[in-house]
Amino acid sequence: MSPTQSQPALYLSKVERRYPQGDSFLDVLRGADLAIWPGEIVALVAPSGTGKSTLLHVAGLLERPDGGEVFVGSKPTASMNDQERTRIRREDLGFVYQFHHLLPEFSALENVVIPQLIRGLPKAEAQERGRQLLTFLGLGKRLDHRPGELSGGEQQRVAIARAVANAPRLLLADEPTGNLDPHTADRVFQTLVAIVRASKLAALIATHNMDLAARMDRRVTIRDGLIVQLP
Repeated sequence: MSPTQSQPALYLSKVERRYPQGDSFLDVLRGADLAIWPGEIVALVAPSGTGKSTLLHVAGLLERPDGGEVFVGSKPTASMNDQERTRIRREDLGFVYQFHHLLPEFSALENVVIPQLIRGLPKAEAQERGRQLLTFLGLGKRLDHRPGELSGGEQQRVAIARAVANAPRLLLADEPTGNLDPHTADRVFQTLVAIVRASKLAALIATHNMDLAARMDRRVTIRDGLIVQLP
């Protein structure tokens, strides 16, 4: 596969993942297939214990599949060494979790700048991009505030800005609004959609909020170790 606009940002092909359980194995993914395209937001709505976290970890190169292949853009990743997988995570993937995991001793802007510095961007360029992202997300007047001085919704918007600061190909989000009240969750979700549409990245968002899931481009679930499209 060569990089083209019509190429999926993420493509899981016949992915298998199993874990030791006593004298046998627990098969969580049993040949799962999934393609997510640039600019597309896909909801992952799966009950606890069906493999949601496993799927996100495999897609995010945090776990290796036991079978099948995970393509990030044109790159097959299953046989990459740890250094190569780390580079793909740093350059092509962004992560947002239920809890923001911001660095408490740094400002909102610094939290967004640090991942860019780690990637090797010049400080001035990283700061300017950080300002632009935070301003786009409605936090232009909160750049110098530390996480403890921000509301829950503001903290999560900073986490979103941090996740997309390195212009990833794919955004993976695990219950990004699960720790927020309904009004704040809706605002954060609108922010997430806006940044995905503006950046043309792809997003896989795990959520138990069916109202939010219904507003995404499509919904998938995990059933008997396979990824199934929902109506």
